[in-house]
Amino acid sequence: MITSTTPVRYDRKKYKDDTLIALYKGVLKPRMIEEKMLLLLRQGKIAKWFSGIGQEAGSVGAAMALEKDEYILPMHRNLGVFTTREIPLNRLFSQFQGKPGGFTKGRDRSFHFGTQEYKIVGMISHLGPQLGLADGIALGNILKKNNKVTLVYTGDGGASEGDFHESLNVAAVWDLPVIFAIENNGYGLSTPSNEQFRCKQFIDKGIGYGMEAIQVDGNNILEVYDTVKKIAESIRQKPRPVLLELITFRMRGHEEASGTKYVPKELLETWGKKDPLNNYERFLLEEGVLDEKMVETFRAEIKEEIEKGLEIAFAETLPPPDTELELKDMYYPFELKETKPSGNKTNKRFIDAISDGLRLAMRKHQNLVLMGQDIAEYGGVFKITEGFVEEFGKQRVRNTPLCEAAIVGSGFGLSINGMKAMVEMQFADFVTEGFNQIVNNLAKSHYRWGQNADVVVRMPTGAGVAAGPFHSQSNEAWFVHTPGLKVVYPAFPSDAKGLLLTSFEDPNPVMFFEHKALYRSITEDVPDDYYTIPFGKAKFITEGTDLTVVTYGLGVHWAMEILKKHPDIKADLIDLRTLLPYDKEAIINSVNKTGKAIVLHEDTLVGGIGGELAAVITEHCFERLDAPVMRCASLDTPVPMNADLEVNFLAKSRFEEKLLALWNY
Repeated sequence: MITSTTPVRYDRKKYKDDTLIALYKGVLKPRMIEEKMLLLLRQGKIAKWFSGIGQEAGSVGAAMALEKDEYILPMHRNLGVFTTREIPLNRLFSQFQGKPGGFTKGRDRSFHFGTQEYKIVGMISHLGPQLGLADGIALGNILKKNNKVTLVYTGDGGASEGDFHESLNVAAVWDLPVIFAIENNGYGLSTPSNEQFRCKQFIDKGIGYGMEAIQVDGNNILEVYDTVKKIAESIRQKPRPVLLELITFRMRGHEEASGTKYVPKELLETWGKKDPLNNYERFLLEEGVLDEKMVETFRAEIKEEIEKGLEIAFAETLPPPDTELELKDMYYPFELKETKPSGNKTNKRFIDAISDGLRLAMRKHQNLVLMGQDIAEYGGVFKITEGFVEEFGKQRVRNTPLCEAAIVGSGFGLSINGMKAMVEMQFADFVTEGFNQIVNNLAKSHYRWGQNADVVVRMPTGAGVAAGPFHSQSNEAWFVHTPGLKVVYPAFPSDAKGLLLTSFEDPNPVMFFEHKALYRSITEDVPDDYYTIPFGKAKFITEGTDLTVVTYGLGVHWAMEILKKHPDIKADLIDLRTLLPYDKEAIINSVNKTGKAIVLHEDTLVGGIGGELAAVITEHCFERLDAPVMRCASLDTPVPMNADLEVNFLAKSRFEEKLLALWNY
């Protein structure tokens, strides 16, 4: 039946009274919580609040339409998702106050958290990245063949992010069962839609991605519920993405400090008349589904629940900071059960060892998915995954569109869904396109809400092949500076294979650097079987008492060449192998023995990790030093393409001179 006595027009279809009442209670609870939060904000009992008043129907209707074990990825204004999933209110309130009873141990605020228990993955402040996560979660569902749907929210402002385009495009290309819910409320903070985009409506974007697009009245909880329910039922059976535009409006500021002065008064009045709670309540009263006594009872029950939740949350005490715990929680607990090399050895190039390691990892970890540009039938630009499709199939060896952010996000989404992922950057230089996902999602997720990111990002890196400024950069220092990541940089084929296999054992995010100039230039006898090498253990290539050379990657081979040229120099040559964690003890012990140290790396000098290592040596070995700690690095310029210019750029051209100067000091 349709009623015309409210500005929002409802059609109950064949839904029973119980369903209609459940929807009512669902939309009433977040409204009452919000009203209480605004009061507490004015009283100074909470610090910040992002109000969703006016938008509750889009959250509650969608969440109720899905099964409870289907993931939802909400945003700031989707309190109704959290309450519909029946998260205990005391835990929500503790989260809002940074109390230990929340979900982030006080490390993040409001809705910036996830919870596997309730299948919710909260957003980060960058707005767009959660769309890629939804792709990965949905891909995991496809591979598990569990007929599950994923729903992810974004706003008309967040839809301007590049992640929006990338994630929708990937979902369309891969037929992923994702509902992309766009809450079109007319503003991105204070910026109106006509300054945000030029399309008339978001459903117009659907055709560009080759996906269905549906628009609903986002203030009509019945319409939202019915539409999402039908979409979900359909794409469980025939996986594909659907763009769902929810036309709605927020009646408060972006957050309370922002206010609403930028909104025309008449617009607020118009949307005030379309209030999703008041109109639905009136409709149910007219239908005879509700009466005033029931409304009064429901409000009293919810009020009591809110007050009890607040009582528990306010009673919680904040524990004193625990530095040891803070550092410990950067990583998911992992203790490698080392597998020693055994069996036959075969002479392999660096590139063959990487390929061999990948193949063995795929055989051992049946939940591992490889993703990257041209890695399937083509085998990747370096042919490392050649033949993998034939053995493992297109589902697990996936060509990707050119969209690093969405693919790294998808890797994280796979991890959330209990799987493992490898993302290949075609060149390490291209990682900038996925930088935000790596340093803000992968790196921080375990510290923030206890969710590990079981993702390995492979990075073909370095110069020496005349490839120019955009295919030759050494950017490992970006990631060594990012807590929560692990950074691996082998110099030899046997190390490359063992460390790569360890990377897939480790449930934490690993940046795995592979120097392109080493791919086909060096060989070594490498064990054929599966083996692992612990992170954070350096290797001594040579040992001596004159001085210490600390390096990694191609720098190891430069140092070997120069030291061979000067046999009188007896040096400890340390190959770090992993940069985060690195073997601090090995460096300190060596320099305390030799009294002299030089740090060599291909990266540019300023901001390179050589500065960090030099500082550590100075701090811990000062009294044993017989000379200043020296650094040798490449020029502080982009990498030139011309071969002569590149030779001049690289640290190798200056290493011999610096080494001799240190030796003779």
